[in-house]
Amino acid sequence: MIIRVALPFHLRTLARVEGEVSLDVAEPVTVAAVIDALEARYPALQGTIRDHGTLKRRPFIRFFACKEDLSLEPPDTQLPEAILNGTEPFLIVGAMAGG
Repeated sequence: MIIRVALPFHLRTLARVEGEVSLDVAEPVTVAAVIDALEARYPALQGTIRDHGTLKRRPFIRFFACKEDLSLEPPDTQLPEAILNGTEPFLIVGAMAGG
C-alpha cells in the first residue's frame, strides 16, 4: 500500500528529498510499519525519528494522522482510512519547546 509521508525540513535534508515521500508499506499499516519503511528507504534517517535500541519515538518528534496526534499511541496503532487511501499524508513533525 502506498502511503504519503510529510517530513520536517531537517529530516528532508538528511534524506535528501523535497516535499512528501511515498512509501510502499505492507499491511497492516501501523505507525511502526511506516517508520520501518521510511528508515529502510532512507537509511540516513535511522535513529533520527526513534531510538536505535528501544525503537521509542524521539522526544521532539510527533506523529499526526488526520489531525490526530498519534505520538503517545502504541507503535502498532493502525492508521486511519484517509492515510491508507492516500487522501491525507502521515505527518512527522519536529516539535518545538521553550517559551
